[in-house]
Amino acid sequence: MFEPGHMHLQSIPGLGQGEADVHLRYEVRHDPEKGTAFMHFTMEGEIGGNQFKEEWDMARDTAFNFASDATHIAQKHGLNPRFGPIMRNHKDYDAMFEDIQAKLNIKPGEPVDLDKVIRGE
Repeated sequence: MFEPGHMHLQSIPGLGQGEADVHLRYEVRHDPEKGTAFMHFTMEGEIGGNQFKEEWDMARDTAFNFASDATHIAQKHGLNPRFGPIMRNHKDYDAMFEDIQAKLNIKPGEPVDLDKVIRGE
């Protein structure tokens, strides 16, 4: 379930997806030294009965790759890779993607540093 700044990800019992109840929150922060904006993420919840909390930052030009980072973190904390990405609902994913673009004032066609994406920065 999506609302601006927050995504609640929950597995559906009985579908063999593994148990997950995760909150992914995000907000724009600014680096005063560089004068740039970036996205700060907090992901916390429970996967397979194990509680966790992680925080990370993503540069403005790579914040669109948030779902990949969230999936890696979920797998690190117990989500079986065979269940695929943590964000399966495209409607919610698209809404979050658009919200992040709006919050960071990213326009279609802006350049992306692919080296940063590959390095996971």
